Amino acid sequence: MSYCDYCKALPVDNHHRIYHDFHYGFPIEDDNELFGRLILEINQAGLSWDIILKKQQAFREAYSGFSIEEVALYTETDRERLLANPGIIRNRLKINAAIHNAGVILELKKEHGTFKSWIEHHHPKKKEEWVKIFKKTFKFTGGEIVNEFLMSTGYLPGAHVESCSIFREHIQQTGLVY
Repeated sequence: MSYCDYCKALPVDNHHRIYHDFHYGFPIEDDNELFGRLILEINQAGLSWDIILKKQQAFREAYSGFSIEEVALYTETDRERLLANPGIIRNRLKINAAIHNAGVILELKKEHGTFKSWIEHHHPKKKEEWVKIFKKTFKFTGGEIVNEFLMSTGYLPGAHVESCSIFREHIQQTGLVY
């Protein structure tokens, strides 16, 4: 069963249905939101997406509204605060990756203006090419994390199946050809 079929059977107020219908596969214009999606995808590694969706607001609060500038300045005190926060995934490697990646994004913004512009500079690429770029640039970005991050933000196809009611809207907004 595809994620689309799974979500179609859920009530409209279910967190999976809301994510699928309004967020999954659609472009994100705001750099902080792009960074937030990267944090969520990194934290999903080894866990279910359901857990991440349920903790999404706690992640936003814990990581300063996903402010790249603020997270890049996090200190050891902030790391310990995050490690003690039961509302998020308390994994030191994932927390360290988020802080490190925020600093990397700040550097990318110096050259490209925005995180989104950096991604656009490399687009389009195949998944394997994207994985190499992300692994070279960021921490904790393996193949599945990169694939889901780019698919969920409209840079790789596959977020929706053709029979999905959201499919046409997705194609229109992303320009992806399946």
